[in-house]
Amino acid sequence: MKIYVGNLSFDTNEDSLRNTFAEYGDVEDVAVITDRDTGRPRGFAFVTMSDSAARAAIDALNGKELDGRTLNVNEARAKTDRSGGGGGGQRRGGW
Repeated sequence: MKIYVGNLSFDTNEDSLRNTFAEYGDVEDVAVITDRDTGRPRGFAFVTMSDSAARAAIDALNGKELDGRTLNVNEARAKTDRSGGGGGGQRRGGW
C-alpha cells in the first residue's frame, strides 16, 4: 500500500522517513517529492509498505510530530488525470 505523508519539514529526508516507518513493518520504498526546477523538497512524500504495516503506521503516525512538523499520514489516493486544462490562451488584437 502506498502512504501519503504530508506537512514534512524540508529537513526530513528518505532515511529519517524510512527509520520512522520501519517501526511498523518493512518499508518497500520511500520517495520524498522534490520540485523539478529547484530540486528542493516540496513537503510531502510517499512510503510503500505491506497493507497491514501501512495501516499500523497510518494509525500511529497521523498527527504525530517529526522534525518539528505535525504529519498528515493517510492512504495515498490514485493520481487524477490533470490533462486538459490550463494553457492561458492567446490574446489577439491590439492590447
